[in-house]
Amino acid sequence: MPRILTIEPDAITERSVVPRLAATGFEVDVARSGREGMALAMAGDYDAVALERRLPDLDGLTIVTTMRGVGIETPVIVMSSTAGVEERIEGLRAGCDDYLTRPFSIDEMQARVEALVRRRVRPTSLQTQLRVGPLELDLVKRRLTCRGKPLTLRPTEMRVLEFMMRHAGEVLTRTMIFEGVWGGRFDPGTNLVDVHVGRVRHRVDAPGEPSLIRTIRGSGYLLG
Repeated sequence: MPRILTIEPDAITERSVVPRLAATGFEVDVARSGREGMALAMAGDYDAVALERRLPDLDGLTIVTTMRGVGIETPVIVMSSTAGVEERIEGLRAGCDDYLTRPFSIDEMQARVEALVRRRVRPTSLQTQLRVGPLELDLVKRRLTCRGKPLTLRPTEMRVLEFMMRHAGEVLTRTMIFEGVWGGRFDPGTNLVDVHVGRVRHRVDAPGEPSLIRTIRGSGYLLG
């Protein structure tokens, strides 16, 4: 069972996040201060750490830099209510793997933690091909086949599909897709992700067959 450490002083957030992660199949340890979280992160073998940036006793990034300094590569997602571009860059450079801006949905929080855990257990060998159902993507030659036939996509559509293939079986929020393909901060008012996913779906789906890309109501998209 994957082990998750949450470092979160806010009891309300804890009461919503921890039960959801536990119900998903994670074993969750909770720390309510930075120093307690630091001790657990340094001593425990966790599959992911979710921590608040602004803890009452220390900066959450101090935990991240300390972990990285001693060679602990556990994936870390940082939660913050003021995650501007500069702060996100600072966090990523400190060694965190993802940044989640408050307020956030519990569904997105869960999806991002699941993605970090999957990334941790994924083989480290270099991939040259991706295969998901009838889709095959040659990462070296940048050639896509669907049901054994060559298929040409526009460059952005190809990046969207590649991102989804790399995360096959995961529920991907629009924010996750946007950040993975375009970079930067997602604007909830734009339909850019929906438009491109729709174009990809139109190209890869076969008439009369279930769509390869499913829409998960209230969450995002799922390939595979």
